[in-house]
Amino acid sequence: MPFRAVRIDKTEQGQAVGFVTMTDAELMDGDTLVDVSHSAVNYKDGLALSGKSPIPRRFPMVAGIDFAGAVAETTHPGLKKGDRVVLNGHGASETHFGGYARRARVPGAWLVPLPAAFTPAQAMAIGTAGYTAALCVLALGRHGAKPSDGPVLVTGAAGGVGSVAVALLKKAGWHVVASTGRPAEAAYLKDLGADEILDRAELSDPAKPLGKEIYAAAVDSVGSHTLANALSRLKRGGVAACCGMAQGGDLPASVMPFILRGVTLAGVESVMQPMPARRTAWDLLARDLDGAKLAEMTTTIPFDKVFEAGAAILAGKIRGRTVVEIGGGLTRPRLPACAAS
Repeated sequence: MPFRAVRIDKTEQGQAVGFVTMTDAELMDGDTLVDVSHSAVNYKDGLALSGKSPIPRRFPMVAGIDFAGAVAETTHPGLKKGDRVVLNGHGASETHFGGYARRARVPGAWLVPLPAAFTPAQAMAIGTAGYTAALCVLALGRHGAKPSDGPVLVTGAAGGVGSVAVALLKKAGWHVVASTGRPAEAAYLKDLGADEILDRAELSDPAKPLGKEIYAAAVDSVGSHTLANALSRLKRGGVAACCGMAQGGDLPASVMPFILRGVTLAGVESVMQPMPARRTAWDLLARDLDGAKLAEMTTTIPFDKVFEAGAAILAGKIRGRTVVEIGGGLTRPRLPACAAS
């Protein structure tokens, strides 16, 4: 049966991105076919939807770095028809067709069983951003950071990673300092669990080699000067979990925090995590993420609004998480090709 998908094609002028009609025969190889009910809008999705990014590494490509749904067909020994599953990463939207389609065929080994605590919609309210936040929280603990050591800084706090990180860290007993450039979101962040709000301008300029020791830990999704400032303000033995680069991919920092205070910079990669790490992250979310707080940070949109949401997340206008209901609605014309950057 034909279904709708957001497909990225390569043309002589660049990338053409838009809705198309596809069939199962056009899907990529895999032992499991999934009926996709929900996806999400992550920063990486915004880049892919813009038609100006190097996110897709082969063409054509179906966009969407995550999805939730039910198994329609499978030969994987660990799955059966009707199982509810989640996919995060594994090259979806880069090298393998992603979640912006009613159907997806993938290796069953990539699929995480949906925790009983969540519906598919809630799973995508968490999505790759929330799953990454959980990986960051786990990284802090793995490197010895604990709430009794002092406050934790969360940068980009009103975004998807930041919102979930604030909620999880507060649940774990941390004193949470939430950094944001949107003062209007202060009440929202405090409802999620933030104890203090910090203007991101305080972290956006070039960092001193060593600043005042303030934070025992940090979760950073911003990178560049913001991460450099966070590192310079970590206490002795502090830990920063880094998972994003919204401000930039550079790190204009000094080695002094590392060699004079023994701080740790823990890189958090979410795309190719092994299954045990994925299950641990989802178990943490199922145990510690309050459903009411998840609902507060979530906006749900129809499939047809995905392009508008992609542009908004790149402009820094999205708060929390955006769930995409896959299926239904009118077909949007394909966007004109534009030069890839």
